[in-house]
Amino acid sequence: MQKASLLCSSNPISSPPTYLHTCRPLTVPIRIRFSPSLFAFSSLRFPLNRLHGQRHGFSPLHRTATEEMIEASKNVSSFVEIGYISSVHGLQGEICIKPNTDFPELRFCKAGRRWLKQQVSGKETIKEVELVEGREHHGKKSWILSFSGIETVDQARQLVGSTLLAEEEDRPHLEEGEFYTRDLVGMRVILKETGEVVGTVVNVFNSGANDLLHVMLKSAEPMPNGSEELSSLAEAGDSGPLVWVPFVKEIVPNVDMNRREMLITPPKGLLELNVRSVERSKKERRQLEWKERKRFQKRLIAAKKKLSEMEQQHVFHGFRFGEKSQASLLADQIVSVNSKLLQQALENVEIASKRWTITESLTGTKLVRNRLRISEKRFTPSTSEEKLGTNFTLQEKALQLISKGKVAVVLDMSDHKNRGKEYDLILSSSTSRENSETSSLQMLLCDDERFVKAEYRSSMPLVLISLADEIISMKKLFSSNNYFGFDPEKVWFLEEERLPVVSSLLEQNRHKILMKSPWEILQSPVGSGGVIILLSSDNIMENLAQNGIKYIQVCNGERYISRSSPLLLELVNEKESEIGIQIFEHSEDVEEGFGMVFSIDTMKKLTRQIHKLQFYAIAKPNSHVELVEKKWVHVEPSSPNSYEFYSTIFSCINACSLDKLCVMEITE
Repeated sequence: MQKASLLCSSNPISSPPTYLHTCRPLTVPIRIRFSPSLFAFSSLRFPLNRLHGQRHGFSPLHRTATEEMIEASKNVSSFVEIGYISSVHGLQGEICIKPNTDFPELRFCKAGRRWLKQQVSGKETIKEVELVEGREHHGKKSWILSFSGIETVDQARQLVGSTLLAEEEDRPHLEEGEFYTRDLVGMRVILKETGEVVGTVVNVFNSGANDLLHVMLKSAEPMPNGSEELSSLAEAGDSGPLVWVPFVKEIVPNVDMNRREMLITPPKGLLELNVRSVERSKKERRQLEWKERKRFQKRLIAAKKKLSEMEQQHVFHGFRFGEKSQASLLADQIVSVNSKLLQQALENVEIASKRWTITESLTGTKLVRNRLRISEKRFTPSTSEEKLGTNFTLQEKALQLISKGKVAVVLDMSDHKNRGKEYDLILSSSTSRENSETSSLQMLLCDDERFVKAEYRSSMPLVLISLADEIISMKKLFSSNNYFGFDPEKVWFLEEERLPVVSSLLEQNRHKILMKSPWEILQSPVGSGGVIILLSSDNIMENLAQNGIKYIQVCNGERYISRSSPLLLELVNEKESEIGIQIFEHSEDVEEGFGMVFSIDTMKKLTRQIHKLQFYAIAKPNSHVELVEKKWVHVEPSSPNSYEFYSTIFSCINACSLDKLCVMEITE
């Protein structure tokens, strides 16, 4: 298993974006010494977009790492990223900043101009601020700063999640034998023994034990799926596989900045490590592509057979129209349909008006014995012992469980909060919304006051559920931020579960699947109940059990800590319950800010009983297309004409006896 600080990626490296996300929940290692176990990483894979400064000396006793991330600006020469604002401190407008520099005294104590990089309306902006004073926050691995004009808590809160910048020209002068990371990128790598040029440095990464050079080797033929951006960094002919070379004295004894080259003395086999499997001959690649096409064809045939058995053959009409790419799109759509789940949902159509309500069921009964009422004002992980009172012990025990790696977290980042009262299942793929979601997630993961503290993350599995259009941006966000301290081998990115929308009218004794276009099936998310469906895939539950996980915390991402305190976790643990659930006083929306805790055994049982999952058919108006007399006709309804299938995660408490259920009620 990889260490938490190592990122997992076997994809081609891409050049850093114009603006890099820089929040780092992990403390930046200020000084790094040579590791005695230099080659223990042979099977490890590392991140792609991480740029940081470092020093490289010729004595193990003097080698240090200088970490400052560089980015270009259209308005000024360039900036150095020196930290990110994680929270507000006190009541006078002060802020806490997590350092991203090896020169914190210079960056945070010396008054003068600084710059803030912020997300405004989905776009990143840079503005000038005046640093008044700063001091170290002892024991918190952070610094407390005050800016001119920021004098209230509300003003300071507007800065949380921002990145603090300084001008690159203000970088401290390094001593002889020390280098900044950006100065190493692009250098030629030469075998000292033979003088042979082996490749070019395209990135540098700090693994915690020692720094690593990401080197693109020379190759006679272009690399499949290679990155054009990386090719611009490498010299002509350097388009081979990417390998990792430890930046230590024993392997990189000489660095010549004037000639832009470094000499290496790699041990036997080092340059063959981590060479990607895509580096195969053209014949091998063709064989693999052919096998993949055959496997897809088998899946397509099986999917078409299942839909035919459900009398949904009209879905295949699009194959007779359009281009090859459109037929391919339709094939992908057909294969993605969960026919078994759809059949299950169709059997629930008749109970459309009998929606089970968690709020009424739990607040209207005295049978649930394990209850805890707590004010939302006291409901934060940093709340003092005085405010929490007797509940403080519960919180401390919960943090012990987390620190021991006994808890996995599932963050549902899909838009349930906009699908609540009327279950308006809306899909949004706009760029602004995507930026908003990733920005919201970044702010959550960078805030120790709202999310799990950085020191606990390496042993905590994390499952992220989001819209399909946001998965790629989330992966990039994690890759460029060292996975926020999580072990890449323990992070899953899952698309939210969706089902086809069907006609509300029976046609030939069936509810017909509606088509968004001749080559696209109209689909809608199934809601929070889809979490259980997703956890039953990809051997996730088996993996969690093997890692010794005892509890799984499932919650709405944006309201993780403020709505899902560790108190609920320890309440379940103390009472030896199977399920813990939070409800809100006077809340009408059961999905808003949902939070639950499951024992691992209970969740394993639920994922094996997907066939018992309850769906509700929600009548909605949906435009669609139909094939009428060999012509595609667009239908625009004026009233509800279809059913969207919805399932709530709260319905799973039906599988739990009341004495094994814990309820935490949050009061205003």
